[in-house]
Amino acid sequence: MNGAESLVNTLADQGVEVCFANPGTSEMHFLAALENPRMKSVLCLFEGVATGAADGWYRMRDTPASTLLHLGPGLANGLANIHNAKRASSGMVNIIGEHATAHLKYDAPLTSDIEGLARPLSHWVRRADSSASIAQDTASAVAKASEHPGQIATLILPGDTSWGDAGQPPKTARAAIQRKAPDQARVDHVAQVLRAGEPTLIIFGGKAMRGRALDLAGRVAAKTGARLATQFFSARIERGAGRVPLERIPYAVLQAVAFLKGFKNIVTVETGEPIAFFSYPDKPSLLKSPEAVVHSLATTDEDSVRGLEMLLDALGGPAVAPRVQARVDNGVPTGKLEPISIAHALASAMPEHCILVDESLTTGRESMGLTAGALPHDTIQNMGGSIGYGTPVATGAALACPDRRVFCMVGDGSAMYTIQSLWTQAREGLNVTTIIFANHSYQILKTEFANMGFGAPGPQALAMIDIDKPRIDWVAMGTSMGVPSHRVTTAEDFHKSMVNSVREAGPVLIEVAL
Repeated sequence: MNGAESLVNTLADQGVEVCFANPGTSEMHFLAALENPRMKSVLCLFEGVATGAADGWYRMRDTPASTLLHLGPGLANGLANIHNAKRASSGMVNIIGEHATAHLKYDAPLTSDIEGLARPLSHWVRRADSSASIAQDTASAVAKASEHPGQIATLILPGDTSWGDAGQPPKTARAAIQRKAPDQARVDHVAQVLRAGEPTLIIFGGKAMRGRALDLAGRVAAKTGARLATQFFSARIERGAGRVPLERIPYAVLQAVAFLKGFKNIVTVETGEPIAFFSYPDKPSLLKSPEAVVHSLATTDEDSVRGLEMLLDALGGPAVAPRVQARVDNGVPTGKLEPISIAHALASAMPEHCILVDESLTTGRESMGLTAGALPHDTIQNMGGSIGYGTPVATGAALACPDRRVFCMVGDGSAMYTIQSLWTQAREGLNVTTIIFANHSYQILKTEFANMGFGAPGPQALAMIDIDKPRIDWVAMGTSMGVPSHRVTTAEDFHKSMVNSVREAGPVLIEVAL
């Protein structure tokens, strides 16, 4: 068995089921090892699609995927979505091919400082210098990626390690995932704050926005009168009718300040206090009232379910039914496509247990509020802010949950970063409905231009924001990559197209002409 075969066998032994790959010459032995029937390999035409798909896989499975990237430049191409994954606490194992050790001294054209590129966005970096020890290196990488919260592990694979004799390494045991309980004194303090009856907001992040944690949060709210919220962007929320609703702190600074103004206490669960996404002249970075006090119930590396159980015990028992979201159906909208009609069409068309990947930016700002009463679904958002995350994450989510339809909402500017995702979706037959909001502009930048105090952009600034000369033909783009594609111009046609896409197997692209 060579080193690459040992590596792939160990990934499979450790529970890694998929490798999102964009290989090159230095990874040919690894490519041959992917013939292993226990490992699904998925070709991505750009490294940012591979790393984004690994992010989407983790968000729906809570287990890491692996990627295969070609040397330092391949890693560099994938870094933006590694950044997004790190901010979302998504675990992944990145395998980076490297020149054979003896070849490095010649400074070949693709030689680079891979460790230097990887380290700022990785929690763990190791160069696999021995074929005999590659199994242990791989097991360590998976164990690191599997921690709570999820971690980014980067394993550099020199060519000679890949092709060298690894012998018959023993199988390594899977590392147990440990989540520590919050400190009892801290929990008791939060209980005391809630019993005092002052206006209190509990903000949730990480894995606390789904499953048992969400149910427990609803019970805390019912018992104490506290309000429940999330940051503007969240890694994954279980929401919709029958689930505990979480309010969303606004993105715009002044709106967020107004939202938070009345709260005397802010309790955080697997997240920090709310801050502005950017710094603006004469606007605060910290969004809470200066008089408000922040209290942590569970830090990002702690068990929020256990923390909420402890909190309910400290409050006198959990025998209170949670408040849940009622079903809201505004019917099928008609007429002009604008944010509210788009949101109503989406809420009406989404099937139960679908996955909504949201990178809609300006056009989709109304979607979260107006889809709260839709059928139960999961929503995934961009935690890191680097655009081009939506279609890759949707790809990974669809592979992780093949029995669920994925709706991916993305602006046309963002979509161009990683549009190669469509090709992978077509090749793998993934159930993804990609919704392109085509306003032919980086519309969000027009808003941010004004937020910075410059008013309306002038001709030169506008030329750096509009993307309509030439205008992108999204129907032709999707069709060229094997995805059935069409354009809609009315709210009723948009709704009909979404409903029809659910009935079809495989990917669909809908251009929403704005």
